[in-house]
Amino acid sequence: MSARLRRTAAAIVLTAAVTALLPTVADAATHAPATVNGTKGNGLTISDGTQYVVMNGTRVDFGVIVRDLAWNPSGGKAAFVDGNGNLDVANANGSDRVTVARNPGHGTTWSHPTWQVAPAVKDDGIQAKDNLIFASEQSGTVRLETVVATGHDATPQPLALNHYSGDGVKPLPLTGNTWPNAAGAYGSSVYENTHTGDVYIRDDYLRQQGGALVQGSEPALSPNGDEVVFVRSVAGHDHIFVETFGVTKNTVKDLTPHGTSYYTEPTWSANGATIAFRTPTGTDTMPANGSHAPVQVSTYTGLATYRA
Repeated sequence: MSARLRRTAAAIVLTAAVTALLPTVADAATHAPATVNGTKGNGLTISDGTQYVVMNGTRVDFGVIVRDLAWNPSGGKAAFVDGNGNLDVANANGSDRVTVARNPGHGTTWSHPTWQVAPAVKDDGIQAKDNLIFASEQSGTVRLETVVATGHDATPQPLALNHYSGDGVKPLPLTGNTWPNAAGAYGSSVYENTHTGDVYIRDDYLRQQGGALVQGSEPALSPNGDEVVFVRSVAGHDHIFVETFGVTKNTVKDLTPHGTSYYTEPTWSANGATIAFRTPTGTDTMPANGSHAPVQVSTYTGLATYRA
């Protein structure tokens, strides 16, 4: 739901050192200058609201507008919002596209789908999950909804949100929830609330319980479910933070303490070792432990995500 940022002329001016390290490809369709595309062999993909998805050092034509692309855990299927606002699922090359849910119109906007995939737990009577969770906005009110990922013209349902036991009687906010991101073995997810400014977690193991974690926005849950990366404003700029769920106390760390730009829309690599995020001039990556500063890997600007 973040605004798409245009590339500037400065983003195209690359130093000789960066050019030597990263592959470049010419945009033959528009005859634009060569653009850095450091996605080869690392699983990183970038969707920028066109029909092309940047991946593996090239661009794949999906044949339709692709917004807010997300990969399932195996990397074989992509979910996204198409140019008509529908929720689609397709193969990694854009083929065999299925409209999982058709946008009802009437001012409804769908955004940021995420896969909720988890195996069955027979001992607890829990069935396997293969769902999509996404944000649905109508008349200025946004809620989280869910639909079976294998559906065809299916009807989404509101996502159940219940507070943790012992948190008192105050219910969780049901509106203003957006930017869902699911991960982990049990299909747990995190999301932001635009009214409270908090990041929330939803534990979907047994009772779909959850609660507020930390002040921030645009969260992403780590593959092991033990950390959440998110955005928080510092001195007028957006920084990337990570919260680790400790045994006794959660810890929060600014991964970009010296950042003087706007770092947004963070995402985890499949092995949890790397975080990629959007900048005004492209896509940067950095170690998830913050051991060194961000490095620009692409001058393509869009929503970054990783394919396993």
